[in-house]
Amino acid sequence: MRRFWMACWLSCATLAGSTMSFADEPKKPDAPAKAADSKVIKLFDGKTLAGWKSTNFGGEGDVTIDDGVIVIDFGSELSGITWQKEEVLPKSNYEITCEAKRIDGGDFFCGLTFPVKDSHCSLILGGWGGGVCGLSSIDGSDASENATTLYREFKTEQWYKIRLVVTDERIRTWVDGKEIIDANIKDKKIGIRGEVELSKPLGFATWRTKGAIKNPVLKKLDAKEVAEALK
Repeated sequence: MRRFWMACWLSCATLAGSTMSFADEPKKPDAPAKAADSKVIKLFDGKTLAGWKSTNFGGEGDVTIDDGVIVIDFGSELSGITWQKEEVLPKSNYEITCEAKRIDGGDFFCGLTFPVKDSHCSLILGGWGGGVCGLSSIDGSDASENATTLYREFKTEQWYKIRLVVTDERIRTWVDGKEIIDANIKDKKIGIRGEVELSKPLGFATWRTKGAIKNPVLKKLDAKEVAEALK
């Protein structure tokens, strides 16, 4: 009998010790922090052309990286880069920001082609001899001959901060914080010129000009931000 009670005591002691060992286990680490905001797409890592390719316009100049800057060299006509990951791009309700400059030449140093719902459009800065800006194309008319056409001087080797906002109803553009385009595109036919077809779905191009781009970022806009953009 004494042996029986001793065995019971040892069994209970073992179970108690086991229970205590589970209770004393170290806590599991907290869940990892959430990934970076998926609303923001950084289009350039500052070192490589990952996600891009040089656009095969024919006669295009070289595209290189120089100290965190994308340099688009002279071509016989168009030179540029085209984004390859179309699946990550929104078709509306987004903004693109970047900085651009003309290094040499006398025509547009920033031809930004971008999605607009089921079509595409191009923002042209410094075209047609160096100063014409606008959107190509609206109802078949390009940046030099529609309601968005304007003239602005751009100095060589000067960086300009560009912001483009695209919604279902409007396309707006700012240069150095000053709005230069506010286009109502409701019921308008939006398209691009045939020459930049290869820039779709998103691309930067120059025309007989050496230009540079840095810090290109795309941000998807929520309903509140869209409302703000339409004010």
